[in-house]
Amino acid sequence: MSAWFEDLKEQFILNFIEGDRWKWLLDGLKMTLHIAFFAVILGIVIGVAVAVIRSSWDQNNHKMHGLSRAVMAVLNFISKVYLTVIRGTPVVVQLMIMYYVIFASSTNARMVATLAFGINSGAYVAEIFRSGIMSIDKGQFEAGRSLGFNYIQTMWYIIVPQALKNVLPALCNEFIALLKETSVAGYVTITDLTRAGDLIRGRTFSAFMPLIAVALIYLALVMALTWLVGKLERRLRTSDH
Repeated sequence: MSAWFEDLKEQFILNFIEGDRWKWLLDGLKMTLHIAFFAVILGIVIGVAVAVIRSSWDQNNHKMHGLSRAVMAVLNFISKVYLTVIRGTPVVVQLMIMYYVIFASSTNARMVATLAFGINSGAYVAEIFRSGIMSIDKGQFEAGRSLGFNYIQTMWYIIVPQALKNVLPALCNEFIALLKETSVAGYVTITDLTRAGDLIRGRTFSAFMPLIAVALIYLALVMALTWLVGKLERRLRTSDH
């Protein structure tokens, strides 16, 4: 038992203490959280816009005429293509296309990764948010019109806030999924948490300790976020009564 403990201690010192390699994990964690945070904000912005376009077309295309109908038809078509392409291709492939093709001349890998993950997340947020909008009773639209709001004002002040409340737990779960998806950022030379663990493994030729440490950090983050989502869901249920 003591020999096993001594070996574990030596492995810990080798992988994390020597050369201050624990700082690699800390810096990688900061990079992961930075990319995930700004990507989820971008994803929400894109997702809300696409959801409003898709739901508006589904609910009102038979009422539209002339230029407004043509514009909405084009926007709806673009939104459907975006959803099909993004949801139908792996995120790692999208990331590499963004870095090596679309932004091949850029030296800001973090910005490119944030864009790639944000655009990917936006497709899933769009469907989450669209389901939230479609779940709102149509009487809410009539209530908005009775207050003198036009369609855009009704969506912005009445429908979107209610839909956001309904889908907020699902959006938080999307952030958790996005946090884990950023583990492929190392494909474009970004030293995120996963890449930091792999660098330690390459330097010490010891795979167990650094990779288990990375897994435990991700697990702790996900457990903390899941706990927060659970509290949020309970609070939302309480506010409905």
